[in-house]
Amino acid sequence: MSTPRTPRPRGEPAPLRLHSPRPRLRLISLGLTLIMLVFMVRLLQVQAVDAAAYADKAAVNRYVTLPVAAQRGDITDRNGAALATTVDAWDITADPFLFTPEQTGIDDAPAQAAALLAPILDRDEQELTALLSAADSRYAVLARQQTPQTWRQIQDLRGALADKEAKGTGRQVLSGVFREKNPKRVYPNGDLAAAVLGFVDSEGRGGGGLEAKLEKELAGRDGTVTFAQSAGRRVPTAGSSEQPAVPGTDMELTLDRDIQWAAQNAISDQVEESAADSGYVVVQDARSGEILALAGAPGYDPNDIRSARPERLGNRALEDAFEPGSTSKVVSMAAVLEEGAATPGTHVTVPNRLPRADRAFADDHDHETYYLTLAGVLAKSSNIGTILAVEELGGTQPEANKVLHSYLTAFGFGRPTGLGFPGETSGILADPGDWDASQQYTIPFGQGLSVNAVQAASVYSTVANGGERIAPSLVRGTTGPDGRYERAAEPERSRVISEDTAADLTRMLEAVVADPEGTGGIAQIPGYRVAGKTGTSNRVDPATGRYDGYTASFAGFAPAGEPRITVYCAVQNPTRGSYYGSRVCGPVFREVMEFSLKALRVPPGGEEAPRLPVTFRPGQ
Repeated sequence: MSTPRTPRPRGEPAPLRLHSPRPRLRLISLGLTLIMLVFMVRLLQVQAVDAAAYADKAAVNRYVTLPVAAQRGDITDRNGAALATTVDAWDITADPFLFTPEQTGIDDAPAQAAALLAPILDRDEQELTALLSAADSRYAVLARQQTPQTWRQIQDLRGALADKEAKGTGRQVLSGVFREKNPKRVYPNGDLAAAVLGFVDSEGRGGGGLEAKLEKELAGRDGTVTFAQSAGRRVPTAGSSEQPAVPGTDMELTLDRDIQWAAQNAISDQVEESAADSGYVVVQDARSGEILALAGAPGYDPNDIRSARPERLGNRALEDAFEPGSTSKVVSMAAVLEEGAATPGTHVTVPNRLPRADRAFADDHDHETYYLTLAGVLAKSSNIGTILAVEELGGTQPEANKVLHSYLTAFGFGRPTGLGFPGETSGILADPGDWDASQQYTIPFGQGLSVNAVQAASVYSTVANGGERIAPSLVRGTTGPDGRYERAAEPERSRVISEDTAADLTRMLEAVVADPEGTGGIAQIPGYRVAGKTGTSNRVDPATGRYDGYTASFAGFAPAGEPRITVYCAVQNPTRGSYYGSRVCGPVFREVMEFSLKALRVPPGGEEAPRLPVTFRPGQ
C-alpha cells in the first residue's frame, strides 16, 4: 500500500532533483580512453616501429666522430740530432649544425662567431662565416695546427660568453667550436738540410724532399674517436669509442748535422761572394757510400714555406743536370789505365791545337808544346792530352767511344744514383753510336754529357774505395712504432776498376794537388794527403739551352793513403771574380774537407806517396 503524496501548497517551488552522473562518467571515460589510445599508438610507433630512425636522429645530434691525427715520425741525423720533429698543436674545428638558428636561437650566429674568432685565428672573417654557415655539414676546419695558447684564448672567450648568457646579457655562440690534436712539423735547425728534408704542406703531408719520398712511413695511420656532446661540450659520463692512431716511423739519416752545417755555410758564402746562380756540396763516406752532407745554396726555411721562392724548394744537387768538365777526366784516365792503353808514366806530347773532326781543339790557355806524362795530363788538366790518351782505347774512334761509354756507365753516369729522390735527374749520356763529330772528342774531357752532383761525387768515392762502387745512401735506419730499430738494407756494390788501377789514379790525383805543376794546389791540407781534381766547364743555360757562363767544380778525397771522405763542390755561373774551379770551389773543398776530417777524428799522418813525374824531356 503506497503512502499518499502530500499536496504541494500553491505557489511553492518544486524541489530540485539530481540527474544520474553515469552518462557523464561514461563520456569522460571514453575521452580518456581515446587519449590513452593515441599515446599508446604514438609510443608504440616511437619505441617499436620507428625506434631505429629516432635513435639515429638522436645519435646525429648527440654523437660526434672526429679524426685522431697520427704522430709523424721524426727525422734525425746519424747521431740522433733532430732535423725534423713535431710539437703539440691543435686544429680548431666546428660543427656548423650547432650554429643554425634552431640550435642557437640567433639568426646570425655564424657571423657573430666569425667576428670573435677571426682575430684569434688570423683568418678572414667572411671565410669563417662561410664555413660556419654550411648547415648541411657536421665538420669544418677553421684553422690548422694552432698553438695551445690559441685554444686557451678561445676557451677564455667562450667562458666569458657563458657568464654573460647566465646573467641574461648575451648569448653563447662558440659552443660549436672544438679542437683536435694535430701535431705541427718543425725543423729545429731552420734551413739546415732543407733541400734534403723537404717540407710538409698545409694538410700535414710531405710536399718535397724526404718528407714526400718517405710519406707513407713517416705519416703513420690516423685514428678516430666518437663521443657524446651537449651544448658543444663532451659528456664525460656518456662513454666513447676510439680507434687509436698508429704513429709514424722515425728515420735516421746518414747525414752528420755538423758536417752539413759546415758544407752549407761554405757553399752559401761562396755563392754569395761569386754572385753565382747556385751551388752544391756533397760529402760522402768513401767506405760505405753514406752521404754525410748534401748542401745547396740558395736555400729556404721549411718552417716558413709560404715565404720560400718556388725555384728553391727542390734539391738542386740531385735535380740539376750539368756538364762536369775536367772533374770527369778521372773516368777517362781510369779507362785508359784499366784497358792497359797507358800507364801513369806514359809520355804524351800535347800540341797547342789538335785538329779533329771539323775543328781544332785547345786547352783552356795557349801554350807551347807540352811534354807530359799521363799523370801530367791530369795534373795540368789538358783537354788535348786527354783526347790523345782516350784515342788509344780502340783501333778506331767508334771502338774507343764504346769502351769509354762502358766505363762512364759503370761509374754511374746516365743512370739513377739509387737514392730515389723526388725530382732526381739521371743526367744525360747518349749511346756511343749517337755521339756526333764533336762529342766523341769533348766527352773525354767532360763536355757533351751531363751529371748531377751526387753522381759526380760517387765517381771519386769509387776510386777512393779501391775501385768498388757503392750506391749512395741517405737513410741509415728506422725506428718503428714498436720501438724496434732496423738498419737500412745494404747498398748495391759493383766492381768498376781494379784496385791497382784505383791506386794509380789516386797517385795521379795526388799530383794534381801536391805537384807545383798541378792545378789543385789550393786544396792542400797540412798533415793530410789529398787527392783531387779541378773542373771548369761551359755551362748550358737552362732557360735558353745555349752555352752561357761556366760551371766551376772541385772533387777529391782524403786521406789519400787510407781514403775516408769524399767532397764534391760545384758552383753554377759565378759572375764576380774568377770562374775557374780551383779558385771558386777549391777553397770550399778545403774548408769542408778539413772540417769533416776533424769532426770524424780522422788522424793525419801516413807516409808521403812517391811523386809521379808530370813532364818528360823530349828524346828521353
